[in-house]
Amino acid sequence: MPRFHRERHRTKRIGWLRAAVLGANDGIVSTASLVLGVASTDGTHVNILIAGGARVMTGALRVTFWGALAMALTAGVGVFFGPGL
Repeated sequence: MPRFHRERHRTKRIGWLRAAVLGANDGIVSTASLVLGVASTDGTHVNILIAGGARVMTGALRVTFWGALAMALTAGVGVFFGPGL
């Protein structure tokens, strides 16, 4: 006989957390590998800091660009199909 299940799960809204964790992990690994690559070529402390800072800035700009593009496309869909979509 089936029992009534009272727990409410919010698994449909958890996608943003997964994307944030995986995105942060990707950024940390790629930045660390770049810094280690520069450090392995006998780079100075300044070179290592510049390479790491540049990688962090380009990662932030990339995320900002794709977010702005997604917002623009979403707004464009609303213009063509109406706000009820």
